[in-house]
Amino acid sequence: MLKVGITGQSGFVGSHLFNYFGLKSEIQRIPFEDCYFDDISLLQDFAGTCDVIVHLAAMNRHEDPEVLYNTNVDLVRKLIACMETTGNNPHVIFSSSTQEELDNLYGRSKKDGRILFGKWATKTGAKFTPMIIPNVFGPYGKPFYNSVVATFCHLLTHGGEPQIHVDGELKLIYVNELVEQIYQVISGNISESPFKVPSTSELKVTGILELLVKFKNLYFEKGIIPELNSTFKVNLFNTFRSFIDNTSYFPVRLIRNTDERGSFVETIKLGTGGQVSFSTTRPGITRGNHFHTRKIERFAVIKGKASIQLRQIGKDDVQEFFLEGNEPAYVDMPVWVTHNITNIGEEDLFTIFWINEWFDPNDPDTYFEKV
Repeated sequence: MLKVGITGQSGFVGSHLFNYFGLKSEIQRIPFEDCYFDDISLLQDFAGTCDVIVHLAAMNRHEDPEVLYNTNVDLVRKLIACMETTGNNPHVIFSSSTQEELDNLYGRSKKDGRILFGKWATKTGAKFTPMIIPNVFGPYGKPFYNSVVATFCHLLTHGGEPQIHVDGELKLIYVNELVEQIYQVISGNISESPFKVPSTSELKVTGILELLVKFKNLYFEKGIIPELNSTFKVNLFNTFRSFIDNTSYFPVRLIRNTDERGSFVETIKLGTGGQVSFSTTRPGITRGNHFHTRKIERFAVIKGKASIQLRQIGKDDVQEFFLEGNEPAYVDMPVWVTHNITNIGEEDLFTIFWINEWFDPNDPDTYFEKV
C-alpha cells in the first residue's frame, strides 16, 4: 500500500485530494496538520513515513509580498531538511502555478521552491514532479483567497454584489479534475516533469459571472435547476451550490394546490434532464448513507415524516432537517456530502427523488459512508 501525505491537507485543494485518496484502496493517507511546520519532530515523522508527498502548503495572499515569498520558500526548505535528516527520499509532487511566468513574488516563490526541490532530487536521486497548475475552482473554496469563482459564489449567495476589476480570459481546471491528474502522476501514468496541467475550460471573467448570476436567479431564488449542457456548467453549478448556507436555505417550502380532488405539488422544474424516482419507506427505516462526487440530487417528502441528515466528507458536523408531507418541502444534496433519509413517523413515508443523470451501474458515482 502506498503511503501518501499532503502538506496543506486542510486547504482547498488539499482537502479535496485527501477525500479523493480515501476512495482509493491502494493508498494509505498519512495525516498532516499545518502545525507540523512549527514542530520539527512532527514534520520529521511525517517526512520519514511517506512514499509520496504532495506539497500543496503555501500562502496565496498577504499584504506584504515579501512575507508571502519568504513563507513559501521556508516551507520548502523545512520539508527538504526533514527528508534529508530522516534519509527518506519520497516522490515529491510540487504544486506550482502559471504565475511563475509573471513578475510577482508569489510566482517567484513557486519558481524558487521548484528549483530547491529539483536540486534536492538531483542530489538524492529521488523522484520529483513539479506541476504547473492553472486557475483552480470548485466546491468549498475560500472566498477572497482561492479564486474569483469562490468570491463571486460567496457574494451572490450572501447578499453581496460582485465587481469585475479586470475582465481577463481565465484558464480553469475543476478541482476534481486536478486531483485526478495528481493521482495519475502518483500512479505513473503521467511522467512529464515539469507537468503542465492542461486547463479544461477557458472563459472571460464576465462570462463566469453571467453564468453564476443565472444560477442565482433560477436556482437560488426560484428553485429551478438551470440548463447544464456541458461538463463545465455542471462543475460551476456544483461549485455555486456549495456556497449556499444549507441551514438557512433548506428545507425549501413548496406550494400546495388543493381542491376537492386532492392536492398537487410541483416538486422540481428542470432546465436539464435527469431521473425522477418515487419511494415508500416503512417506519424506522433509513435509506441512503452515501455520497456523490458529481451528481445533483433532490429529496422531496410528500407524505409522512422524515429526518434528512447531511455531513460533508472529512467533517464531523451533521446537519439535520425535519420534513412532513402536510408541509411539502425538499432538501438538495451537495457533492461530497454523505446523506440519508429516515422515516420517523408512524405511517409509510412517500418521497420523490430527482438526480441529474440516469443511473449507470458501470459508473454509479455512489460511495457508501454513514452520516
